[in-house]
Amino acid sequence: MQIFKVGGAVRDRLLNRPVHENDWVVVGASAEEMLAQGFRPVGADFPVFLHPQTGEEYALARTERKSGRGYGGFTFYATPDVTLEEDLLRRDLTINAMAEDAHGQLTDPYGGQADLAARLLRHVAPAFAEDPLRVLRVARFAARYAPLGFRVADETMQLMQQLASSGELLALTPERSWKEISRALMEPCPDIFIQVLYDCGALQVILPEVAALFGVPQPAAHHPEVDTGLHLLLVLQQCAQHEQPLSVRWACLLHDVGKGLTKPADWPRHIAHEQKGVPLVRAINQRCKAPKDCQELALLVCQYHTHCHRALELKASTLLELLAKMDAFRRPQRFSDFVAACTMDALGRTGLEHQPYPQAGYLEAAASTARTVSVQPLLEQGLQGENLGQGLHALRLKALSLFLHDQRRKADGESALQARKDA
Repeated sequence: MQIFKVGGAVRDRLLNRPVHENDWVVVGASAEEMLAQGFRPVGADFPVFLHPQTGEEYALARTERKSGRGYGGFTFYATPDVTLEEDLLRRDLTINAMAEDAHGQLTDPYGGQADLAARLLRHVAPAFAEDPLRVLRVARFAARYAPLGFRVADETMQLMQQLASSGELLALTPERSWKEISRALMEPCPDIFIQVLYDCGALQVILPEVAALFGVPQPAAHHPEVDTGLHLLLVLQQCAQHEQPLSVRWACLLHDVGKGLTKPADWPRHIAHEQKGVPLVRAINQRCKAPKDCQELALLVCQYHTHCHRALELKASTLLELLAKMDAFRRPQRFSDFVAACTMDALGRTGLEHQPYPQAGYLEAAASTARTVSVQPLLEQGLQGENLGQGLHALRLKALSLFLHDQRRKADGESALQARKDA
């Protein structure tokens, strides 16, 4: 029995990056031998075991053969005579197909080190095209390592294009797709993930509503970058720079899908794109089986992001209605995430990345003001049910009216002061 460290741990050590987990491959052993040494099987029909002390995964060296559609359509062969080189041959990228023994001796039969130096994401073997999940994985690695200068090799991109056009991507389960999408959105360059998927044609299969935004123009006065797809990539860049959580990044990815429904004759305007986008976001959420927090925020941002952009113009009654629809009184964090997503939308425009966005602070202050209204006096008056709700609404509306008055008086004072300075 020989044990080798493989995959990401080897790759990231060679890149001088932190190693967060180790994967091991065992050559020359059987399942019975692993069990006899105390290893716990991960599944009844898969040759992967957990170490009895560390809990790390140890997989028997194996080969794989395509036997059906999708990520799970494989049969494998795992016996003591499978070599390390044969096991590494089945892996996706050359930079993931290296191994180390207990003495740090490197085994690199397929040029992983050379591709690390060349900053290339290159497939190991033509069998790459048998697994549709690898399209998403390569795009995710591109999003992770783009800051180091990595790119997808041309020949690998060709295989990804073949997979995208083959229909194999449709065989991926929502759970597997979401795992890759969610991880990729949290990488340093989530925009690269979307760009790579679009370039190989996979985005048009997995998220066609998002792919439809590329090539769709917007008014240059508001969007100097013009192209809606480019705007989406810029927004995702802002999400990464501001370290936004997954729910915000997912909402930003979907916030403008309604613009993909605008007829070319109406370009570059997109009237009511917010409302048009809601059914699309709902469908994407269901199809991808996104978590509930991601689903809810994506719907709110799609429908109300322009309300946030126009926050300084809203009347007190409209402002209160927006806060109520956001459930901002009971769910302050979700409301803050909504404001954050809208801020990323505003900053994700060419040349406007550092422009102030006062709407964010304004809306948070308005919400804070409305939350200070106490229900206790109304309860002491004996109000209940609908009457209690109406009374609370009236008090919040009064508080917001005073808030707007103070804000405008403050703005007028600042304008007058600036005028005196200019004079």
